[in-house]
Amino acid sequence: MENKNYLFPDFDKLIFGGDYNPEQWRHTPEIWDEDMRLMKLAHWNEATLGVFSWAELEPQEGVYDFSVPDAIFEKAEKNGLKIILATPSGAKPRWMAEKYPETMRTADDRHRALYGRRHNHCFSSPVYREKIANINRLLAKRYAHSPALLCWHISNEVNGECHCEHCRRAFVEFLRKKYDNDIEKLNLQWWTRFWSHRYDNFEQAEPPSSIGENAVHGLTIDWKRFVTAQTADFMKHEIAAIKEYSQKPITTNLMGFFTGIDYRELAKTVDFVSWDNYPNWELPWGDVGQASWIGMTHDCMRSLKRKNFLLMESTPSLVNWKDINKLARPGKMRISSLQAIAHGSDSVQYFQWRKSRGSSEKLHGAVVDHYGKEDTRVFSEVAALGEELEKLSAVAGTEVISKAAILYDWDTIWALQDMQGMQKNGKKYGEATHLHYGAFHRRGINVDLIGRKDSYDEYDVIVAPMMYICEEETAGRLASFVRQGGTLVGTYAMAQVNENDLCHLGGWPCGVLMDVFGLRAEELDTLYPEESVKINAYGEEYTAKDYCEILKVKDATVLGTYGSEFYKNTPCFTVNEYGKGKAYYVAFRDKSGTFTDKLIGEISADKKLPTAINGKEIPKGVTAKIREGAGEKYLFLLNFSGKEQTMELDGEYTVITTGEKISSAYLPLNGGLVLKA
Repeated sequence: MENKNYLFPDFDKLIFGGDYNPEQWRHTPEIWDEDMRLMKLAHWNEATLGVFSWAELEPQEGVYDFSVPDAIFEKAEKNGLKIILATPSGAKPRWMAEKYPETMRTADDRHRALYGRRHNHCFSSPVYREKIANINRLLAKRYAHSPALLCWHISNEVNGECHCEHCRRAFVEFLRKKYDNDIEKLNLQWWTRFWSHRYDNFEQAEPPSSIGENAVHGLTIDWKRFVTAQTADFMKHEIAAIKEYSQKPITTNLMGFFTGIDYRELAKTVDFVSWDNYPNWELPWGDVGQASWIGMTHDCMRSLKRKNFLLMESTPSLVNWKDINKLARPGKMRISSLQAIAHGSDSVQYFQWRKSRGSSEKLHGAVVDHYGKEDTRVFSEVAALGEELEKLSAVAGTEVISKAAILYDWDTIWALQDMQGMQKNGKKYGEATHLHYGAFHRRGINVDLIGRKDSYDEYDVIVAPMMYICEEETAGRLASFVRQGGTLVGTYAMAQVNENDLCHLGGWPCGVLMDVFGLRAEELDTLYPEESVKINAYGEEYTAKDYCEILKVKDATVLGTYGSEFYKNTPCFTVNEYGKGKAYYVAFRDKSGTFTDKLIGEISADKKLPTAINGKEIPKGVTAKIREGAGEKYLFLLNFSGKEQTMELDGEYTVITTGEKISSAYLPLNGGLVLKA
């Protein structure tokens, strides 16, 4: 285990398992023994227990029933099954809502919700915090020393916000601390003299509301930060109760690019990140773009803590909550699972083990369906993957190492969502990010998605698409990165506002970044969806859509100009040498991606960024990723192209599952290989 970064010191394999809800079958406990038999056949080595089980654990206030988890822990220990134990805070018992209505969430119109659904609780409620701490302590005390316990899983897909008086009071204190108890600092940063919205004291602060204040952008972004901070504080409260009895690692499952919480901040509360992946496979226009998008999401989740993660949920077949719920075609579940591992997951886990008989998820995919036996297509595919993952156990603890990074920023997402300008709805920040990510991905270049406040030290290239929010400190750090030899790519709408969504004076990009890029952006033109603008660069013609900035170039070298509109022949693509490095500026949104692909290709070659397969072409739609560690290197080749592919390799590799030596790879439809260099 030396020189590999395992998530669990005492577990050196890939985890294979998923959500298990035995409490739904407590009236027929003989099913639990059948589950153990079937889990062995499926090669499961883990089960996630306790998600949404509070009403079973505490059916009445102060009356506890641990008979179900007791039985499952006993069976798990006998069958060599590891348990990831969840805390039940995602859905509270009905008795709690009736006796303590303050635990229910309040909407932004200040109406308290009725009991129902899940994540229906107030994170600030003292009663709710007391109750969850009590049940967490009991769980930790009871199961801390079980040899089956692998780690703790806090809640489930935490999300949402509450506008009750408890939350308003906490928000007021959050603002007092941020603005040093000086209301005039708040007034300045929120620019509240606009429309006479000035505050006289902090007690006047209210969360933004559809029936109240919603025009002060500084308020909105601070509220979003508060929601993140309060959610993280609630997580810490849960974790503290567990830590009184157990020191096992702690995680929580995230939801990819969910915008309600700044996952960079939330990730600080846990030992490692997990996330739930439900791609839209089998699209009529093909899965190449979806595979790239999901790869980007995996890389974002991995980058939150710059360490491996768990794929806490995925489906073995289909979901039930999308507009169109299509079956995964044969082989697609396998390569989707291997894709997660290729990007840094040390697990493949499903929701759910056994299909529920009733309620909203009864038709959601599962390893065991209502038929209840192992002779199904889905079970067979799951079991085959489980057997394969046992042969890939050496991959566990190896890492994805990147020399390129893309800045991905929740503050910018919130500010762009709230901003009244550019396109009113949908600034397409995610699309802008993926446009650049895809150019790295197609070349088999590992890339991290980092925050603007993260360290830049380990990277040679940083791309900052639509980095609308940028404080002077971040601008200075980016300048230092370029000055010391790094390559920076900036785009339209870069560094227009500070961290409180207050416009920088002096123009954009702000401060020292004008020197770094050697230019100033003067105006930004937003195009209608039907419009486009010609771009002349690299001796070729490209097409811009959505946004075109008009630049005033000072020191930069012009590499491209507009070919149409009233700003025809003016600069739209530049490079500036700054210190030992270079700063590229792209003033438009690339319509087809061909320009961006050319740019990233040239930069990657110039900086000699490592590729998965050196000097060999990767067919379109094939994912090529490297994981390495302890002197070992593993190459993943996954075919999302929709057709058979054959490709040359840059040397001789060993197919891990068969031991075969190959120097070229054949990938059938939905096929994939894991190779050792």
